Amino acid sequence: MSTLEQEQIAVKGSWRGAVLPVAALALWWWLARHAQADHGILVSPGRVWQTAVEQTRSGALMRALSASLARELTGFAIGATLGLVLGALLGVSKLANRAIAPSFNTFKQVSLFAWIPLISVWFGLGDVAKVVFLSLAALVPVVVHTSDGIRAVSPTYLDVARAYRYGRLQTLAFVVLPAALPSIFTGVYLALIYSWLATLGAEYLLVAGSGIGNLLVDGSEQFRMDLVVFGVIVVGITGWALNALARGVQRRWFGASRAV
Repeated sequence: MSTLEQEQIAVKGSWRGAVLPVAALALWWWLARHAQADHGILVSPGRVWQTAVEQTRSGALMRALSASLARELTGFAIGATLGLVLGALLGVSKLANRAIAPSFNTFKQVSLFAWIPLISVWFGLGDVAKVVFLSLAALVPVVVHTSDGIRAVSPTYLDVARAYRYGRLQTLAFVVLPAALPSIFTGVYLALIYSWLATLGAEYLLVAGSGIGNLLVDGSEQFRMDLVVFGVIVVGITGWALNALARGVQRRWFGASRAV
């Protein structure tokens, strides 16, 4: 298949993906226009657009979004780093796997939100507690996929490394980790998405402050459905952008690896 044909298929797929959002927008506009009572629950797309313009011009949107993303990226970086170290340890060392894996398997069965009372007691209710919460959200998928990816490396690769008389560190760096990289990247990708979702939960359940989650809380408390809907749209667009960024890095990374 030529590059032009692939691009044409991609364009057709993108148009098909836009059908449902356009239909939902049209239905939303129709329902808001023909609603019999103005009870404030169903707001029009025009009112949400006005709120979006107001939030953007006043700088409130940028302050809330930057605060949420700062927490999300900090928690993601801490959780993913610890997850890579622990996952690699569990995947490489049989002794560590026997000693730590049973406890970790129990730990990951506990609902993430069940840790909030304990976190709030240990770290308070501010940004530190939120970052700890987000780190937990990012930790588990990275540990699981890193350890599973390392253990799933084909024995044939290890036999080749032994034939070339690679040392343990050489085998890990040049054979095991490259072979496990797709699984590791999947864990990092999931950690990025989970930490963003956990950001909203942390901002909603912990003490109020600047953030998209707090924007939703303010809209709910003030019974401003236009602000709530606007916040939900921002959350969706931001999540889509993070997903697209992760997929783009994945394509470039593995494309470059194949080229080499």
